[in-house]
Amino acid sequence: MADPTRFVLIETSHPGNVGATARAMKVMGFKDLVLVRPRFSDVLSQEETVAMASGAADILARARIVDRLEDALEGCTMVCATAMTPRDFGPPTRAPRELFQELSSTEEGRRHRVALVFGSERYGMSNEDVYRAHAVLSIPTHPVYGSLNLAQAVQLLAYDWRQALGGYEVAARTADPNLADAQSVQGLLRHLEGSLVRLGYLDPASPKKLMPRLNQLFNRAALTQEEVHILRGIARAIDKQSDQVAAAASAADGRPD
Repeated sequence: MADPTRFVLIETSHPGNVGATARAMKVMGFKDLVLVRPRFSDVLSQEETVAMASGAADILARARIVDRLEDALEGCTMVCATAMTPRDFGPPTRAPRELFQELSSTEEGRRHRVALVFGSERYGMSNEDVYRAHAVLSIPTHPVYGSLNLAQAVQLLAYDWRQALGGYEVAARTADPNLADAQSVQGLLRHLEGSLVRLGYLDPASPKKLMPRLNQLFNRAALTQEEVHILRGIARAIDKQSDQVAAAASAADGRPD
């Protein structure tokens, strides 16, 4: 199933949360959004909603508004409520990642049409709405402060559910590095050795193991060809500065260069 999930928002107060929910859904590849009795009947077209959707206008265009939660849940076979307040009676409380893994790991679980239901920003979900669910999802948070913005909660659950369904590969955004070959690194070392001698940092009479250590450093760094060019540019700058210092000193002594 291309989109096995429905996101249901009950009595949402802030248009921005509707838009941000659409954006959170789209980046995780979900499309089905249903609003139950939102505060504003035109919330899907309000400026703040569209702005917060940030490119997820297609989610808003397909979204539906209904009067009853039962209408929003039509066709759904696994209803997951999101609630923070413990209840003495009702469906079991589960950690999202654990439940999602169970659903995605069996053929029966993968056949479910899942509804993720979120309550109002002001008072969450009513007991009556929670009783309709098969499970209550509780996002693990810091025990002292666990208050999440509605759209943040949507994003967390959308991410965990998408990961359980197989996730997406991370697309490479940069080209593979063009590593410098050994010949280029040795040419850099020879250039740098002469520059360090001219700078007075390396004593050719007592070089110790400076250059072999730099050789090992460059090997560990796995220099790219571009980085070799940069380091040789630094060496040329050292040479130029050394020449200027030597020329200035010669002029001050009244001797020819």
